[in-house]
Parts: sequence; structure tokens; C-alpha cells
Amino acid sequence: MRTLLPVSALLVALAAANPAQAHAFLDHANPRVGSTVPTAPRELTLSFTQNLEPSFSTVTVSGPGGRVDQGKPQISGNTMRVGLKALSPGTYHVRWRALSVDTHTTQGSFTFKVGGGT
Repeated sequence: MRTLLPVSALLVALAAANPAQAHAFLDHANPRVGSTVPTAPRELTLSFTQNLEPSFSTVTVSGPGGRVDQGKPQISGNTMRVGLKALSPGTYHVRWRALSVDTHTTQGSFTFKVGGGT
């Protein structure tokens, strides 16, 4: 019985510590996920729930004419930014991959529209 209490306490402590090992999930983006913006943005900004490892986090943006991001993103803390070429009206696809400082990788994609294009 004496060893059961310390073992139980250890299991409870480990279970409580598990949420601290969360991944870097996309918190919000600008332009917003699924939004339609009236004018073309010059930059895409992604904010995550954890700080990112710059060397292994990426984003690409493509649209009607092909790839429109301006290369490697700038990463500071939990924010990833990438410049965009001049965008024409249409639908743009964002694909991101984030390696958080806790070494967990997440990835995802979304679209946004510029003007009334499809």
C-alpha cells in the first residue's frame, strides 16, 4: 500500500504535464482563413500557438498564375511572415508546415480570395 500512493501520485503528475507538450497549431492568419479581401495583401502572416523553429518551418502561397510567395518566410517567436508578389483577383492556396520549439511538427492548408475572383 505504501508504494501504491507514490506510484499513483507520479501517474497523476505525468497526466497533468501532458498538455504542456502541445504542438504549434495555427491560431490565426492575415488574410484570414477562408476570407475574401477587397485588395491584394503584400504579406501573409501566420500566428501559431507556440514558438517556431525557423530552420524547419515553411509556407507556400500559390494562385491562378502559380506560386506567389517571395521565398523563405521570416519567423519571430510564434509568427511566420512571407512577402507576396502582386496578386490578381482569384483564389490563393496557403500551405504551411511548422516545427515548434518542442520538436513537434504540424501542417495545414487554407485558401483566401482576392476581390470577387474565383
